[in-house]
Amino acid sequence: MGSPAATEEEEPSAAFGATPEMEGFLCDRLLDASQPIAERFRALFSLRNLRGDAPRRALLQEAVLKDLSLHPIVRHEAAEALGAIGLEKSISLLEESLSADPAVEVKETCELALRRIEEQKNTSGAETEIVSPFLSVDPALPAKQGLSVEQLRELLLNEQESMYERYAALFALRNDSGDAAVSAIIAALGIKSALLRHEVAYVLGQLQNKAAAEALSTVLKNVDEHPMVRHEAAEALGSIADQESIALLEEFAKDPEPIVSQSCEVALSMLEFERSGKSFERPKAAT
Repeated sequence: MGSPAATEEEEPSAAFGATPEMEGFLCDRLLDASQPIAERFRALFSLRNLRGDAPRRALLQEAVLKDLSLHPIVRHEAAEALGAIGLEKSISLLEESLSADPAVEVKETCELALRRIEEQKNTSGAETEIVSPFLSVDPALPAKQGLSVEQLRELLLNEQESMYERYAALFALRNDSGDAAVSAIIAALGIKSALLRHEVAYVLGQLQNKAAAEALSTVLKNVDEHPMVRHEAAEALGSIADQESIALLEEFAKDPEPIVSQSCEVALSMLEFERSGKSFERPKAAT
């Protein structure tokens, strides 16, 4: 998962209580495969903000890391979530998938998640722990202060560096968010790793900088690009939300790749939803 179009890793607003009827409605809506994908995403974001165990039980029905029948993107998100939660009991599962999962992007995510759990252990309770200015739970802590933008750019673009260090450079550049930093992030859309390219697109969505719109549009239009990268480019364009980006999302909402078309549909729906001033999905009153 920035405003106006929510991305998949976007930090939720403050949690709020809900009636059992609302919880039931949202859980049913999320798990109902006959519902439009945009409606299920609205239910997902609403459940994310509810207190209590019932919403979490509904979310846990979505996917598990070891299920190889699921799309690699789903397994990637499961691994990333385990890294964000940071429990030591997840280490063995992540190590198993690092060895056994056939998808490169899942293996790389497991590697990141394991390193993140280690970093969380080392920084737990430390006064120097860095909090993201974007209030997001990132797959890697930003690179330590003291590196210049040019040094961070070199680190991010260096194909010989570890994935975690490159992620760390990416988030440090995002936190800088100046013109040179944004330029460095845009340049990283040309690196080899699809996993890192997808994170680059996500970060550009967080920044909502229109300077990235052309590069993100190129990614979305490229049918040879990995679907997870095109997916993030679509959501990022929804966050930028200028006229050209919206027109492109409307065009690619008909893309033959479901991950791409559904991402465009969701980005457009979230944009429309937030512009309407609504904050979460409510069940319709009985008639």
